[in-house]
Amino acid sequence: MFELNGKVQHYPWGGNRFIPELLGISNEENRPFAEYWMGIHPSSPSIIQLSKNAFTGLPDLIRSEPQRYLGKDLMYSFGDLPFLFKILDVKDMLSIQVHPSKTEAEKGFDAEEAAKIPMNAPNRNYKDRNHKPEIMLALSDFWLLHGFKNADLLLETLSNYEVFNKLIPVFEQSGYKGLYQFVMEMPQDELNSLLQPLADKVIPLYNSGEIPKSSPDFWAARAFLTYPEVLDRGIFSVYFFNLVNLKLGEAIFQGAGVPHAYLEGQNVELMANSDNVLRGGLTPKHVDVPELLKHTLFEPIVPQVMYTQTNTQETVFECPVPDFCLSFVQLGKNESFKCTANGPEIWFILEGNGIASAITKVDLLRGKAFFVAAGETISVKTDSGLEWVKALVPK
Repeated sequence: MFELNGKVQHYPWGGNRFIPELLGISNEENRPFAEYWMGIHPSSPSIIQLSKNAFTGLPDLIRSEPQRYLGKDLMYSFGDLPFLFKILDVKDMLSIQVHPSKTEAEKGFDAEEAAKIPMNAPNRNYKDRNHKPEIMLALSDFWLLHGFKNADLLLETLSNYEVFNKLIPVFEQSGYKGLYQFVMEMPQDELNSLLQPLADKVIPLYNSGEIPKSSPDFWAARAFLTYPEVLDRGIFSVYFFNLVNLKLGEAIFQGAGVPHAYLEGQNVELMANSDNVLRGGLTPKHVDVPELLKHTLFEPIVPQVMYTQTNTQETVFECPVPDFCLSFVQLGKNESFKCTANGPEIWFILEGNGIASAITKVDLLRGKAFFVAAGETISVKTDSGLEWVKALVPK
């Protein structure tokens, strides 16, 4: 069990207090701390502390003895750490986006490599050849968009907003794909004439505090104000997708092709080891509507919220992929916990403190992260209480 130092991502949409306070570091410059990455992704690999004055990269540690750190089965099936673990602080809404399947990611990556698009180019879509399914666990009241509404709800939305009435026959005749493609490919002048009346209506109500967060009007108004330079076609997604409010301790899984966007809040996010994102709006980053449409799942989704169990120390959130699952452990005062790692794990301490006994004793403190080797047995004790999340692989 080694202490792990992750990497902070200072994306503009991030908050400036939550992650610095969690990690116990200063932010005198008031920079946005959007994400804290823990893993081996080439763009931000973590550092492992071997001893007081000795450090190495997590990728180097694993590749020095892959069977020891990954376990024999995982070494042959994946060859490396299969997941990427993050802490997020979403102050401003993220882009409308989807993630590709593994097969499509391989095709897209190879095509961009053949086209000699630099890895750090702003128009690069595929940073690797992997899929990016993901699960998130809310650390606060959290708002997101997740998949298309069912047909009745979507028709109700189109009917209730006069500006969207003209879209009803498009949906009735061409379904989800026809509707979404119609608005996402709409010429900007037509889009302006459609969305400007909506902006004129919702912005004053938002500014006067008359719209609850449970209304898509709230998030549409915030989007209009966040990106005032041009009316953004991502606004349609605010009305077409399910608006989901997760409470502390609730989780949701998002597979390949599910369109989504994070709107506000803090969370733990666990995904396959990938940074492939196809964006369709509400972002200053590269938007590629044709690529987004190519990979979007055009069918209704009923959000499946998962809940933390209150009558057990550990809740394991299973996911329909072999790459990862997420565990949340809660210990009360003077409680203990023992586990054996099925494969490699990354732990992040959310609250409290305790002591972990493995080959050596390790202090578990708020904001600290640790890498656990496959097969390692760890005993944890706490006097005051302790909460942590674990990224791990399914048994």
